[in-house]
Amino acid sequence: MRGMLSKTEIGLFVALAVLLLAKLILPEWAVTLGTVALARGLVVLGLLILWRTGLISFGQALFFGTGGYTVGLLRVYGGLTDIFVLTLLAFLFAGLLAYLLGLLISRYREIFFAMLCLAFSMMLYGVLVKTEVLGSTDGFNVVGLTLFGFPIEGNTLQTVNYFWMCLLACAMSILVHRYLSSTMGHLSPAIRDNEIRVEYLGVSVQRTINVKFVIAGALAGGGGAITAIAVGHVDPDAMVYWLISGEFVFVTIFAGTGSVAAPFLGSVIFELLRTYAFEYMPLLWQLTMGTVLLIVIVFLPNGLWSLVQRGPRKG
Repeated sequence: MRGMLSKTEIGLFVALAVLLLAKLILPEWAVTLGTVALARGLVVLGLLILWRTGLISFGQALFFGTGGYTVGLLRVYGGLTDIFVLTLLAFLFAGLLAYLLGLLISRYREIFFAMLCLAFSMMLYGVLVKTEVLGSTDGFNVVGLTLFGFPIEGNTLQTVNYFWMCLLACAMSILVHRYLSSTMGHLSPAIRDNEIRVEYLGVSVQRTINVKFVIAGALAGGGGAITAIAVGHVDPDAMVYWLISGEFVFVTIFAGTGSVAAPFLGSVIFELLRTYAFEYMPLLWQLTMGTVLLIVIVFLPNGLWSLVQRGPRKG
């Protein structure tokens, strides 16, 4: 019934409560890791929308970096310090950039779509690296932040940013879930299967894809902003480099696209695996991560979330 919460939304609220309560028992390093993982999950949530439409972007670091650099530049040159304002502006600027680029990119499909996204991402990387006023290779420190005018730093900043990220993850997941359940959302598999039939319905495929591209870009920008605040620093290699985009695609395949919760679950597991792999196998951690992805692709082609979907059927 319209107006009632779906099972997915109820599950998201339960997950939010668990995440908020987990702060009471998690060590400091785990809180920071969780914040970054959830922020990256926002980016993957945007990729989920594109993936269901039959599109994949190898350049989401473009918008991830735009969000991070929005925070850094506005803090350094604009004097803005409030983390809520900075995050919301990151959503806005990344979404605006996605809209402008989407006017061109939405005309292309398959590998051309993916490579154009990557090309624009590397163009931004080149500009950031070569421009001293933008921090060049060193980037910017993101310090001296506030919450509604009150200075926050250290553990207080860590806690506030974690709670803010948890709320954002829940809110964005619910909004995306409702979007995917709407008429526009149901067009995703239709566009993937047969664009011509969608056009016969009187729907502009290019405009629809651009909308999805804007949503994905804005989500990536928000994730970049939260990451910048959590880490306290932005630089081209950590925010815009093509390997960052590859990690987002990795998590999308790893987690699956069966639910809006999958990107966050997959991102958290990915960050934990990478952290422990680097800790115990520093020379082989990339081989370890590749092996894990290979196993998932072979035995769980629909990603880790397919295990959750199978559970109730077996019970």
